[in-house]
Order: sequence, then C-alpha cells, then structure tokens
Amino acid sequence: MLVEEFEEIASAAPETVTLEFLNGRIEGKRVLDGDHDEIIRWLLKRCLQQRPDLFLYPAGRGLKVETYRQGRARPDGVLAPDGHFAGVGEWSEPDGVLMVVEVTSHDGDTDRRDRQDKPAAYAAAGIPVYLLVDRDTDTVVVQTNPHPERGCYLDIHRAPFGEEVTLADPVGITLDTETLKNYVG
Repeated sequence: MLVEEFEEIASAAPETVTLEFLNGRIEGKRVLDGDHDEIIRWLLKRCLQQRPDLFLYPAGRGLKVETYRQGRARPDGVLAPDGHFAGVGEWSEPDGVLMVVEVTSHDGDTDRRDRQDKPAAYAAAGIPVYLLVDRDTDTVVVQTNPHPERGCYLDIHRAPFGEEVTLADPVGITLDTETLKNYVG
C-alpha cells in the first residue's frame, strides 16, 4: 500500500479509530484506558514543571516516520517546543521533535508495535529520545542516540518503576517513577 492511500483511509476513519502505517501495514491502536491517560497526564505535568519552553502533545499528533518518511505514527506523546505544530497538517515532519512517548497497552501486538516497530521507525526519523512506559514489565525504557541508517537507538536504559530516570539533552528532564506503580495491573 502506498502512504498516500493510507492517508486517505486514515482521514476517513471515525474519531474513535486511530490508525497508523508502519512497515507497509495498517495498524489500529487500541482505545486508551484510564491508567494510560493518567500516565500521560503525570508525564505532561513533569515536562511542564521542568521545561516550560516545551510541550508534551498528547496522543493524536501524527508524525511522518521510518526511512524516507514512508511511515505514519501517532505516538502517545510528542515532546517539542511550545507552538511547534502551529499551521501544520495532520502528519508532521519529525524535525524539531525532541522525544516520543509510548505507553504499552494490554493487547497482543504490544511487543511488536511498541518494543520493535515504533522504536525502529522513530530512530530512522532521527528523533533523539524514545520513552517507553512498559506496564507489562513495570519498567521505563529510555532509548537515545538514534542511528537513522540502521533504524535503531544505540543507547538503551531500563529502569524499574520507582527509580529516578534522567532524560538527557535535548530533553533535560528527570522523572521520579514511583508514581507509575499506581497505574499498572
């Protein structure tokens, strides 16, 4: 399928359906649960407190990803300078995006989607930081130092919920992840 065909299908989908296009496949994202929303709210608050010049755009911001921007993803959160997406359409170039965030859902394709396909796509797009809040393993995974040609992040740090995690520059935020223990199960 061509990316233009996907964009046409995605634009016609009802608001209750979230579609992505990775590795040439259409993917549907599961409806978010309350704990998922609370994790994003918690992270949004931390970002605003420590970096008021940035904003964590919640789920829905479409990004052009993968090699040659042939993929389309809707991360659970996109950290960029405040006002970065003004005047931009549904699908944005990843230039200027500092971090993307995904929170695992309790479904069968989480492993492939959030732990394999999406980090590869985000690294290929050159996004500096990929933050995965993994509710299946009670860990926060921070991937940095993207290698776009290889489609991978060269540095990966895993921390169990409860540890302090530093998101290095260009993000420059420290997270006390103790609260995340309240949003698993």
